[in-house]
Amino acid sequence: MHSLPDSMHAIAITEPGSPEVLKLTQRPLPHAKEDEVLIKVYAAGINRPDMMQRAGLYPPPPGVTDIPGLEVSGVIISVGDRVNDWQIGDSVCALVAGGGYAEYVTAPGSQCLPIPRGLTFREAASIPETYFTVWSNVFDRAQLAEKESILVHGGSSGIGTTAIQLCRAFGRKIFVTAGSDEKCRTCETIGASKAINYRSEDFSERIMALTDNKGVDVIIDMVAGDYTQPNLKCLADDGRIVIIAFLGGVKTNINMTDILRRRLTITGSTLRPRSTEFKANIALSLRNKVWPLLESKAIEPLIFRSFPLGHAADAHRLMESSQHIGKITLDVCDH
Repeated sequence: MHSLPDSMHAIAITEPGSPEVLKLTQRPLPHAKEDEVLIKVYAAGINRPDMMQRAGLYPPPPGVTDIPGLEVSGVIISVGDRVNDWQIGDSVCALVAGGGYAEYVTAPGSQCLPIPRGLTFREAASIPETYFTVWSNVFDRAQLAEKESILVHGGSSGIGTTAIQLCRAFGRKIFVTAGSDEKCRTCETIGASKAINYRSEDFSERIMALTDNKGVDVIIDMVAGDYTQPNLKCLADDGRIVIIAFLGGVKTNINMTDILRRRLTITGSTLRPRSTEFKANIALSLRNKVWPLLESKAIEPLIFRSFPLGHAADAHRLMESSQHIGKITLDVCDH
């Protein structure tokens, strides 16, 4: 194995604040623990939790680096003693609890996946966070069943475009909301049954009209706040809302009557603090059920734009503008 450097380029959050606080810096090289691998990062994905961490609202779990970044792709250059599934030189993508905006990162071996055949490193880096999140919340937590329907808010986001393609591939009917007619058209092009422009239509009324007043069985909500009551209004009996973020705020007033009368469930989850074992089980499901779809091109990552590592602030500005459709990534090391 070639000798490793002592330090690496990484993006630091110099203080809580706007994108300008993201600065390229030098950090010591991380070292893989016995159940981890060390990855030379070729590309990294940008996600909403990165914005929250930068603003000081989402600190990394105890023991996790303060370097942001939750998903990467690259090549394994060091393997811990208890890792049996991977070898030096393997190309992988990985879900990490932090550290992705850097030239090197450690990841539990069980949270790595082979890069699907035919995908670039850039495309592979855009997969883990959104695919782990969607699989965990749509199919595991919400238990979206055959012949059930789902509404996903933020249809043009990384989470949204992933949910659309996965639900379409597994034969589920999916509705989404998005903030422009162009975004709505893109969502329908990649498989949404109907995309609703929330700026010009009342999404709950539209959903009821589209479902013959039955409502949808599952809602994946990254808004919360004032969306909660309209969500309940357009949920079918025995329906489930899974809250995965709260872009609209953490507090709201809701009418409890419908929850009791129609047996509704409001739940939520966040992936980052969950155990390695929990994430390993999702990785296994993805490898068995989703990787064949990626390799056959039945579903494809949708990347809007990529930036060099040193331009992470520009990537965050673009995400905060909400002008993107799909994923934003960073190009880290040449390969």
